[in-house]
Amino acid sequence: MMYTTINDILLVEDNKSDAMLTMRVLKKHNLANNLIHLADGAQALDYIFGEGEFEGRNIEDRPRVIFLDLKMPKVSGLEVLKVLKSDERTKQIPIVMMTSSKEEKDIIESHKLGVNSYVVKPVGFENFSKIIAELGFYWLVVNNTPH
Repeated sequence: MMYTTINDILLVEDNKSDAMLTMRVLKKHNLANNLIHLADGAQALDYIFGEGEFEGRNIEDRPRVIFLDLKMPKVSGLEVLKVLKSDERTKQIPIVMMTSSKEEKDIIESHKLGVNSYVVKPVGFENFSKIIAELGFYWLVVNNTPH
């Protein structure tokens, strides 16, 4: 499969309900035009580096922001963060850790590895929707990133 379009948001989330809700909220606010959803960290790394099922994808086409779940199968969000922030080609991509973990060790480790933002997913549809809309608006409209 050939991927050539630039994706504004790379959503890496293994929970299908959270992923669907996130995409629905972003679409409602016209922030999901260029969004790709991947279900685990291994798939995310393959996508970013144009490997595996994403072989041939132009790796110069980087997402404007990555919304990354912390606890996922295969490769954890922390491992993905560590790889991306230690590679010259990808370290400037903003990464927002979106997780249900309020554990201090997860927050500290994420920041040590260079996360741009750590957001605990709120419980409840209304709060979750509000946070997702605000995150999308901030990272795609308000924030300026290098191209």
